[in-house]
Amino acid sequence: VISSSSSAPITLFLDDLQWADAASIAAVNQLLFASGPLSHMKFFFLGCAREKDSATKWSHCVDILVAGGIHVKLDCMDEHTLNTMVSETLCLSPRLTRPLSNVMYHKTKGNPLFVSQLMRSLNKEGLLRPSLSRRQWEWDTMKIRSRRLPDDVAIFLTNSLGELPDKVQRALFVLSCFGASSESAFVESQGLDRNILKNLEIAVAQ
Repeated sequence: VISSSSSAPITLFLDDLQWADAASIAAVNQLLFASGPLSHMKFFFLGCAREKDSATKWSHCVDILVAGGIHVKLDCMDEHTLNTMVSETLCLSPRLTRPLSNVMYHKTKGNPLFVSQLMRSLNKEGLLRPSLSRRQWEWDTMKIRSRRLPDDVAIFLTNSLGELPDKVQRALFVLSCFGASSESAFVESQGLDRNILKNLEIAVAQ
């Protein structure tokens, strides 16, 4: 497939490579490099892994896969970068958003996913809100600082799902049986409860 991709570009994305065994890594290596240098083909491969989940195995993966490619390490944001993100998101100067960014940095350690989900959560709770009179975003720094959060973003997301109504959680449970994503037409074709799509819309809105 890859050797014939000179006329049709191909992108291959593999996530969670830290869980791959040696045989799977060898298969990926064969797929990528058996047909010659990738620079001569319209083929883009992107593999993602989390070092902390399996440091020894991931080190071995890097030695094999990066030999013919580029290793890009993505770390959490530092406080300055996080403040830039918050500043641009709220359309305020970095000087004004620095107190908020400082609190968020110490709660999230700069994890981008954690930061974005926390901002959504704060907005939902009214701790981060637009002010019509001031025509800008405002927040309650003290209440945000006193808010207790788990250290892991996965636990934070799990807790957020647990706050959804029971009927919405049941709808998500049913949808998960069909894979990571499903078309609404497919869900309707399965003869499921007609309210399931309405409940899923509530989950998306949250």
